[in-house]
Amino acid sequence: QVQLVESGGGLVQAGDSLRLSCAASGRTFSTYAMGWFRQAPGKEREFVAAISRTGLSTSYADSVKGRFTISRDNAKNTVYLQMNTLKPEDTAVYYCACRSSGYDYLFLTTGAYNYWGQGTQVTVSS
Repeated sequence: QVQLVESGGGLVQAGDSLRLSCAASGRTFSTYAMGWFRQAPGKEREFVAAISRTGLSTSYADSVKGRFTISRDNAKNTVYLQMNTLKPEDTAVYYCACRSSGYDYLFLTTGAYNYWGQGTQVTVSS
């Protein structure tokens, strides 16, 4: 069983930056592929970014490419999402997710992950 705890959300203005963190329990964090997803009111949960277990591979949704950066620190059991130039349409609850991975793969769909955090709210005002 893995527990994920997100932090770093808040209320910001358009153009500001935020860094989300997701701390994972357990001793095998370096074997987990990680992802960030978000869900706005009335919408389905959508992919934001993913990182392979070594951190060598990353992927981003087109809507955040060039503005968001996913990274991880395996020594701290933590994955980050640096969000720059935030827009009102980035407003959502942000979730981190993980799954065990035998290879250095990326996973881009909600169904690929079996552990989820509780989410952190990000609100961007115009």
